[in-house]
Amino acid sequence: MSSSDHAHHHAPGPGEPTLAHHFDTQDQQNQAVRLGMWLFLGTEVLLFAGLFLGYTVYRNFYHEAFHEASRHLSLFLGTTNTIVLITSSLTVALALWAVQQGKNKLAAALLVFTILCAFGFLGIKSLEYAEKFREGALPGKWYHFSEITAPGANLYYTIYFLMTGLHAFHVIVGMCVLIWVLKGVVKGRFSPKNDVAVELGALYWHLVDLVWIFLFPLLYLI
Repeated sequence: MSSSDHAHHHAPGPGEPTLAHHFDTQDQQNQAVRLGMWLFLGTEVLLFAGLFLGYTVYRNFYHEAFHEASRHLSLFLGTTNTIVLITSSLTVALALWAVQQGKNKLAAALLVFTILCAFGFLGIKSLEYAEKFREGALPGKWYHFSEITAPGANLYYTIYFLMTGLHAFHVIVGMCVLIWVLKGVVKGRFSPKNDVAVELGALYWHLVDLVWIFLFPLLYLI
């Protein structure tokens, strides 16, 4: 058998994983990919950990201002967004389960719902931002919110915009990843034999959810 015939013979079918040339087995490749993802998530956690540390230090210095400023955030919108993200974390986990069961139509529907939740989250966040822009509760030198004059209030809003803005950016990235996964599910690229990409997409989405679960009490529930 010629080498081209041999290559043709081993070409993966739809829903079967492709093995990169530098891996011996599919299992080895999957473990390497998972390890890479966990290392990446570790760096993301460190990034937010640094911000949380900064927040803790400043909150210690400007306790009153932080308390007062947090009362001006919409607890209703913040809680709604928390519910939206927790629900989307559940549906993305169910989508992975559906792919593992070979139920791609169900998986696609669950992924569409998850992506809609992400849009909903960003929509609610933009309502909150619009309100802060109207009030003048802006970061740094743009701060002109007359209701809180305690020193350190503008620092609170600087941290608020920095943390929620960075988180919103992660939501957008997560959405793009899930849209890519959805396309693969619809085209039948993913199957019970080939579900690692779906698993990693779900994992990234769980990180986005987890970061918000920390941000919500720190910013809204002081």
